[in-house]
Amino acid sequence: MRSIFLAWLKDRRRWALLMTAVALLGAIWTATSSASPQETTQGRIPGPRQGFLAPDFELELLGGGSFVLSELRGSPVILNLWASWCPPCRLEMSALDAVYAEYQDQHLQVVGVNITAQDSEGAAAGLVRAMGLRFPIALDREGGVARLYQMRAFPTTFFIDAQGVVQRVIVGGPMSELTLRSEVEALLAGVD
Repeated sequence: MRSIFLAWLKDRRRWALLMTAVALLGAIWTATSSASPQETTQGRIPGPRQGFLAPDFELELLGGGSFVLSELRGSPVILNLWASWCPPCRLEMSALDAVYAEYQDQHLQVVGVNITAQDSEGAAAGLVRAMGLRFPIALDREGGVARLYQMRAFPTTFFIDAQGVVQRVIVGGPMSELTLRSEVEALLAGVD
């Protein structure tokens, strides 16, 4: 059987016919199985880095309800990953709250993601209550968002434009209110 197949392949016309058929089948498969960019990520690759689409996630909110990042499309977003035991995180919370209060009329969204997998929900709630924070706090109980966003240090803050693209990442802190205002102004300058 093998010798018959090898003899058949020695004929150049048959070889050319076989290669043409394989190429044609490959082209048909590629055309029918591909998804358009609008069906996936609108041509942008999700990744927790500058210039990439912010990876989407859904988490429960402190106090009830849920939060889905992609539902904030159309508004610039500050996404702050933090823990209550982290001194720089605690120090920048007031600045985040002040910037949120000042710019929320311009559709700025600020969301704190407490990495509850490395913290406790009670400690996070206590800090939010003690500081009188007004922006929503999402609870990353399993650490999935920390992994998805490749978190390396507390705090980590992502500045995401209205199209959902990460414009800047700041690792560590605390960020000053001046730094936050500067980043927000840059985000708002890109809003139509």
